[in-house]
Amino acid sequence: MLPQPRTAVRRPWAAAVLLVLAAPLAACGGSGGGAADARAAISTDHGSAASAAPSAPASSSPPPKPSKVLMPTGPAARLSEVRDTGAGPIMMTTLAGAKSGVSGKVWVWLPPQYDDPKYAKTGFPVLTLYAGGQSAGYNTWTDDQLPIQEIDQQLVAEGRAHPFIMIMPVQNLDSNESKALECADIPGQPKIGTWMAEDIPDFVRANFRTLRGRDGWAVMGASTGAFCSAKLALQHPEVFKAAVPIDGYWNPDSPLWKGHEQERQANSPDQLVGAGTADVRMLATAGGANPYETKLVKNWVAKAKTPTTVEYYEQPGGKHLTSDFKKMIPTALEWLTANTAGPESD
Repeated sequence: MLPQPRTAVRRPWAAAVLLVLAAPLAACGGSGGGAADARAAISTDHGSAASAAPSAPASSSPPPKPSKVLMPTGPAARLSEVRDTGAGPIMMTTLAGAKSGVSGKVWVWLPPQYDDPKYAKTGFPVLTLYAGGQSAGYNTWTDDQLPIQEIDQQLVAEGRAHPFIMIMPVQNLDSNESKALECADIPGQPKIGTWMAEDIPDFVRANFRTLRGRDGWAVMGASTGAFCSAKLALQHPEVFKAAVPIDGYWNPDSPLWKGHEQERQANSPDQLVGAGTADVRMLATAGGANPYETKLVKNWVAKAKTPTTVEYYEQPGGKHLTSDFKKMIPTALEWLTANTAGPESD
């Protein structure tokens, strides 16, 4: 069954909170002199206290409830279809970031529900996906190695996941690993961190129906993409509520950081997770067949300080392979569904 426009998938450990705003009606005052007396007025008769007091408005309406849905603000981007999947097409555009000055490819997948007339006024949660490797000119979440779009729709049909808008950007502008930007604004280099944390969300809000606020925004990635998703969530809790770093590492090691140790530390998930400044939720995973990786991830999880919360999941027999990252997709989508807002309509 498809989720209804106002219904989010729930888990026993996650509950939605509805904030109801109301304003009392103002009391109606008057001195019996007709409609003119219902308006506030200042009397010129200084000898009468009653006539000098302004009367209250006849009534006031409650303020409108704040909208949960953010409709596209424009301008609309030019998107071209680059691949079809069993769950609908994947589209691509080149995003020229107004804030960063960076231009890079971004792939987009919209769940089938997005174009269903029943959901015409519904906002959808957004999941940004980061790939492993250098990811210069490609993103592995767009091909059948990691068929997250089809898996998401299968779980939606079973009532186990949200239908997410999925955004899949490149992570680097050069395939040479010595020029890895590590999803950060490295001094003297293209501001890819600003592109990811500001320009991409701006692009999404300009083009698609989303949820107001951060509760419907999450990031996820594997390997290098895990580093990026953890870093971006910890640095920008005002943008992202949740993250799933799959089999990640936590210390920036690009040669481009040479001479910029202070900035490198400021962009290190190993430092950020223990700062106690980011109100975000994360699920960090490790492959159970890789003792080095499980130790690395467990040690990182143990450093988390409130309000940051990090859960740990160890994939039985898992290795640092794309085939095992694929097996993690259902677990990750269910966790994200429990920790982010689902589709909403006003």
